[in-house]
Amino acid sequence: MSDSSPVPSATPASPVRPVLDVWCELQCPDCRTALEDVRALRARYGDRLEVRLRHFPLEKHKHSFAAAQAAEEALEQGKGWEYVEAVLGRVERLDRAGEPFLVEVAGELGLDAEEFDTALIDGRHILIVDADQAEGKAIGVTGTPTYVIDDQRLDGGKSQEGLRERIEEIADRLLAAADA
Repeated sequence: MSDSSPVPSATPASPVRPVLDVWCELQCPDCRTALEDVRALRARYGDRLEVRLRHFPLEKHKHSFAAAQAAEEALEQGKGWEYVEAVLGRVERLDRAGEPFLVEVAGELGLDAEEFDTALIDGRHILIVDADQAEGKAIGVTGTPTYVIDDQRLDGGKSQEGLRERIEEIADRLLAAADA
């Protein structure tokens, strides 16, 4: 999942912005912990760094696949990151309530909850989630959160300590090279 704003073309006046892929699972307590770092990175870099949520639902979490699809529906309705933050902020509630909670959060954010329910039933976002998961496995993602920037994979599932600083170092280097 990324925002719907167009990615600039690669011209001297408008270089492609660096991309940070955040492999995440919306039922993962570690991803909730990582949310603060993701918020800080988005605030620090704004549009200069494209932060993309990539889905990596884990089998051990019963509602993670539905939550990934729901995040895609939220993106389609214009509130992807707001939805992700709202769900991650209440992981325990998702554990207990499941899909009805996903629809409830959509309503709280002013999204079309009925369309959300329909999207979860008809599976219109399954291919996006499946593709993310397959790509994650192909590049060695084994758990969440995992970050990938400039072809470097950083595993946040064991510890978040120092990861934001490492991501900032890489992003700063990429942005400096783009400005040179």
